[in-house]
Amino acid sequence: MKNIAFIFLLAVSGFLNAQKQELIRLDQNLKDKSSRTRSLTFIDARPDKSIGSLADKDEKAEIEFEDSDLKSHLENRFVSDNKKVGTNDIVIMLEDLKAYDEQDENKDFPYAKMKIRISCFLKRNDRYYFINRFDNVIVCNPKITVHPQRFLVPRISDIITDFIRTSYMLNVTGSYIPENEFSNYDAYLSKNYKAFNNPELKDGVYPNFKSFYNQEPNPEYSMEKNRKGKVVRLMHNGMQVSLSEMYGYVEGGKAYKLTPVGFDEMQKSEKGFYIHSSRVNLFLEAKNGGAFVGAIAGGFVGAMIGVAIDSASSSNNGAMIGIGYRSTLETDVYIDSLTGGYVFTK
Repeated sequence: MKNIAFIFLLAVSGFLNAQKQELIRLDQNLKDKSSRTRSLTFIDARPDKSIGSLADKDEKAEIEFEDSDLKSHLENRFVSDNKKVGTNDIVIMLEDLKAYDEQDENKDFPYAKMKIRISCFLKRNDRYYFINRFDNVIVCNPKITVHPQRFLVPRISDIITDFIRTSYMLNVTGSYIPENEFSNYDAYLSKNYKAFNNPELKDGVYPNFKSFYNQEPNPEYSMEKNRKGKVVRLMHNGMQVSLSEMYGYVEGGKAYKLTPVGFDEMQKSEKGFYIHSSRVNLFLEAKNGGAFVGAIAGGFVGAMIGVAIDSASSSNNGAMIGIGYRSTLETDVYIDSLTGGYVFTK
């Protein structure tokens, strides 16, 4: 009898361990304070709806949404929080969300990470206009965090909520996307990316990502270098100005992007442009709570509302407000083809 009871307790214990969960609660308000938005449509476009699990000591914590019906939950929340509405129809698309532990090269232990890719659009009739997206990997520091899921899950909740609220304020960035191309919007819009599609880059100074995207260097700017070939001065109409007024420059067909630690050469692959750097080099500062407009308002989109401190603007020498651990791991950091923001893949 004692053996039976012992086996039963082991089974119950194993069941409870297997059922350990951490829930993403999207319970913050979705109010549009400007009352510009009429409706919110949410599309869960993830190919795999399973988020994954993270190691918590000797157990696994399965990450799930508290309400699995994201579409109804968020759309109903918008209606509940917005009694006064405008004329804009906003579409939010969650494209990827994964939790995992990854052992990085030259690291002694794995790091808990969550990858998220979320985008927003303005819809008018059967046309979609791209507004913004956030595409990144959020890292947890295992040295100071005992339960990584308790750190990462609130970050994801904040990112999704802040991203939706930020979408109300931003303007569209370019040409429309026909409804039959909506699921393939990235490739469709990237056809206009002259910097990537043109066989050669134009030499000159680019004050922002938009000018680089369109391959329109500003002739009012020029650079001066020292004997070692390092850029030391930026001139605007003959007057010296701060280097932070420059997004980057092209010389001899090679592109260089301004970062907080100097100019990094931009390489090119089939996936786009990238630099080789780390979060500690590119993050303006570490943020341990919430997501911030500056961190998610990528590229020249954010510059339109004057609050973005990110990798695509020239402010703060190409730094971005970081979310999560300022890792020293150096990897290929891609430049988002539509926003100009940094995209960390590890």
